[in-house]
Amino acid sequence: MASSSLPTPIDACLTKQQSDTRRPIFFTKPLKQKQIRKFTISCSSKPETPSTTKPSLSEQLRPLSKTKLPPTNTVPTDYLLSKPKSTWVNPTKPKRSVLSLQRQKRSPYSYNPQLKELKLFAQKLNSCDSTEAAFFDALDEIPHPPTRENALLILNSLRTWQNTHLFFKWVKTQNLFPMETIFYNVTMKALRFGRQFQLIEELALEMVSNGIELDNITYSTIITCAKRCNLFDKAVEWFERMYTTGLMPDEVTYSAILDVYARLGRVEEVLSLYERGVATGWKPDPITFSVLGKMYGEAGDYDGIRYVLQEMKSLGVQPNLVVYNTLLEAMGKAGKPGLARSLFQEMLDSGLTPDEKTLTALVKIYGKARWAKDALELWEEMRSRKWPMDFILYNTLLNMCADIGLEEEAEKLFQDMKQSKHCRADSWSYTAMLNIYGSGRKVDKAMELFEEMSDVGVELNVMGCTCLVQCLGKSRRIDDLVRVFNMAIKGGVKPDDRLCGCLLSVVSLCEGNKDADKVMACLEQANPKLVSFVESIEEPETSFEAVKEQFKAIISDTEVDARRPFCNCLIDICRSKVQHARAHELLYLGTLYGLYPGLHNKTVNEWSLDVRSLSVGAAKTALEEWIATLANIIQREEALPEVFLAKTGSGTHKFSQGLANSFASHVEKLSAPFRQSEEKAGCFVATREDLVSWVQSRAPAATA
Repeated sequence: MASSSLPTPIDACLTKQQSDTRRPIFFTKPLKQKQIRKFTISCSSKPETPSTTKPSLSEQLRPLSKTKLPPTNTVPTDYLLSKPKSTWVNPTKPKRSVLSLQRQKRSPYSYNPQLKELKLFAQKLNSCDSTEAAFFDALDEIPHPPTRENALLILNSLRTWQNTHLFFKWVKTQNLFPMETIFYNVTMKALRFGRQFQLIEELALEMVSNGIELDNITYSTIITCAKRCNLFDKAVEWFERMYTTGLMPDEVTYSAILDVYARLGRVEEVLSLYERGVATGWKPDPITFSVLGKMYGEAGDYDGIRYVLQEMKSLGVQPNLVVYNTLLEAMGKAGKPGLARSLFQEMLDSGLTPDEKTLTALVKIYGKARWAKDALELWEEMRSRKWPMDFILYNTLLNMCADIGLEEEAEKLFQDMKQSKHCRADSWSYTAMLNIYGSGRKVDKAMELFEEMSDVGVELNVMGCTCLVQCLGKSRRIDDLVRVFNMAIKGGVKPDDRLCGCLLSVVSLCEGNKDADKVMACLEQANPKLVSFVESIEEPETSFEAVKEQFKAIISDTEVDARRPFCNCLIDICRSKVQHARAHELLYLGTLYGLYPGLHNKTVNEWSLDVRSLSVGAAKTALEEWIATLANIIQREEALPEVFLAKTGSGTHKFSQGLANSFASHVEKLSAPFRQSEEKAGCFVATREDLVSWVQSRAPAATA
């Protein structure tokens, strides 16, 4: 019986949905040698004069089978059936690419007795001041009148783009010989090194106006410089201009423009260019597949990632470490931790050793998916195989432990990092540990770590300060909180909106005015306008319109990610001051300004209240508001669904408190007919009959 091998992970993922209409295939049958030669000649021939109406890029990139190859019924029989002449191929040299490059021919250099003097003169130019006056003064001492060859020699010997550009301008003013494409190409390459796209474009337009030919090197230099300067629209503009002249891109240009289109998110253009390049004989290298993988990863397109794997397999391209790293990052963004693990194992089986980027990408994937077991197994494998570790990988592992709640594992990892000779724990390493201790309310360990940071000279950053303030606030150690905050401010920490939100949260937890005033004094240093608003909403005589205007101003000045936490904390403060009416006003304003999208959802059979993004106080306020609204609907005898559902979430974090317990207590206090679902954790369910009966029997309590 014939032996069969198990499919690799790439084989397994390629068996699903092999066809994709978005990815055109130009040829279904291999081209004959004579057809390839004929196509090469047609591509390298001189283009016709372009018409006044510029064709679109989509028209230029039509499948080659429709534009370049003659129909079968028009081809002579001998053209199809004749055997091509045999050609001897040197097996020690690589096969010549089908791409036809149109580049400026270089004349061979002959022996030049002035070579030594010219090189010494070029060194003198390199050492002189780059100012225009000083450079031109030095040119007066040129040992020989510049011929074409001598000028090229000096131009290639200059180190800085400033000197290269000045010498090129000087040569043009001498008018000793006509300027050729090669002079512009050398100058443009130097300018590309200095990221001087504007100067490069000026030279290119000068070539066009003077009738000097732009070859593949010229266009490639322009496009790659535009890409380096993040001028992607300019790169596309010059690439399309290249096509209108009839030039075929070379390998460098293909790779560069593919990356440009990928960064612009123009997937269809990327695929069209890729297929056109492959059809013309270009064999993509691993860098190209890295570009494609990154493009699909940014979009979270799992089918696109499989397409990249399929193309590599069909073309016989073995992924290198860069490709694997890119694909692993793409798998993480696409939410495919299982395939990422299989791909990593395949990389190991191929004989490649992962580097820091590989392991960091995999750790992030496991942390995001909360695969604690796999993450710890990976960590043990790192140690046993002595794979390379840098501080970024260490910090990623620590952050993963903080996200999952692995306190003991994080402590071992942190000690290992401090004992490492190559990876010294930095502020972000300590921040991850402060986050772990803060989430677990290990306030003593957090303070010990804070003191250790002062001893070893590691500065506390704003994120570490936020974690420590949160931990101390939950533990009601307000004096320590004030001391830590003041030390952080003196150390140069600039409070951000997240730290201000944390201080607001602590204010809502304070049981007495004395502690609340201490925290408000800290908040005064960070955000005086916010303190003024808190004082305003605590005054009963402040009108709703005044609260609305101040709230709008505060939210407008706040980062988007911190706006909802601000509103949650403000509602909590109002409820702690037994100002429930003001809490309801703030919830209304938060809903009005789009801070709580998806709070209410309605279908034919179910109405739901989703409070998973709310604080405890805000969730209680939302429940009261919802019940009051439902009571009014029931009293008006309007149509109702069969089921009512309140979603609090169950919390997947080890230290997560969740809303379920507090929400359940408030439901019990209101005597509402919501019961925790046995099938869905963190869900409270009520039927229409139970809710109607309860509202009718307790209408005053429900609408209070």
